[in-house]
Amino acid sequence: MDDLLRFPVGKCPKLKTIGSDQLKQWTKAIEEFPSRVKTAVEGLSDKELDNPYRKDGWTIRQLVHHLADSHMNAYVRFKLALTEKRPVIKPYVQDLWAKQPDYEGPIDPSLGILEGVHHRWAKLLHSMKPEDFEQTYVHPEYNDEYDLKESLCQYEWHCRHHLAHIELAKKNYK
Repeated sequence: MDDLLRFPVGKCPKLKTIGSDQLKQWTKAIEEFPSRVKTAVEGLSDKELDNPYRKDGWTIRQLVHHLADSHMNAYVRFKLALTEKRPVIKPYVQDLWAKQPDYEGPIDPSLGILEGVHHRWAKLLHSMKPEDFEQTYVHPEYNDEYDLKESLCQYEWHCRHHLAHIELAKKNYK
């Protein structure tokens, strides 16, 4: 049961092949994500925003702030991979970021960040050629190299994953 709450859309898939149709679908999902989050949190009270999706899980407020932080990092990772040879990205401890005072603040600034970052990210994705998606970055925490196809897959999943958490938290509140 706990896995169902932690991973309501399942775990991130590890796909052997990723085609151009899949990349287009994920790009569209990245483009549309900010409006989906905004719709999901529209009209929620502070009390509702501070409701976790599971015991010891993040609140809706923390999820929105996390999405802004995570997707800013994702956009930078794409830019680094497109402009440098196998850059080593800077990881961060997301649970510690979620405990910082700014995660207690209003969500509107983070919704604005999501909108701006996703607008630019989608524009970048639409402009990329198939060979651009072969560019890679190194994640030192996992000692692994990721190409931008895999990365786009992970972040599209990340969008669905946390949107499902928001919906769970809303159901738990009622």
